[in-house]
Amino acid sequence: MAGQARDRSDEERARAKEAVRELIKWIGDDPDREGLADTPRRVVDAFLEYFQGYEQCPETYLERTFEQVGGYDEIVLLREIPFHSHCEHHMAPIIGKAHVAYLPRDKVVGISKLARVVRAYAKRLQVQERLTAEIADCIQKVLEPAGVAVVIEATHACMTCRGVETPGVIMTTSRMMGAFRDDEKSREEVMKLIGL
Repeated sequence: MAGQARDRSDEERARAKEAVRELIKWIGDDPDREGLADTPRRVVDAFLEYFQGYEQCPETYLERTFEQVGGYDEIVLLREIPFHSHCEHHMAPIIGKAHVAYLPRDKVVGISKLARVVRAYAKRLQVQERLTAEIADCIQKVLEPAGVAVVIEATHACMTCRGVETPGVIMTTSRMMGAFRDDEKSREEVMKLIGL
């Protein structure tokens, strides 16, 4: 369950490593050869790192806010937050950057917390559209700003390395909420600040 850390027993780790060994055999290689002998352990360890977002609750990163900001009520934007994720369809990498903006009402959050929210959702099996929505919805729910804008640009290995094999393609998704959705001037301003 997302947001709750759990221990993996030795038995669970052994089953996961055996599954990796089986996949290596299935593709036609020998899991006991020198270069692959320790691969099952490494893959299991890597998966724990790749998918650690299931053990994080992104909302908690936004709970500590600051109200003493001198009446600041303009756009707060963190551009080009790098992330990597994995698509839920092929478990292939998604590599990109997120631009996250909000229009505060009476409180702001430390900027590193926005990056942590992006990372927590990215470290799960994803589709880019849902990743974009989850980040925006989380910020809207916890901070209750006048507006939220999230734009994600990413490449998908499931498209560049298999199937249609089209490298260099960048997918862009956005979610606009509040003022950034309802007010054209606000939306244009935030998009210009993002550089799109």
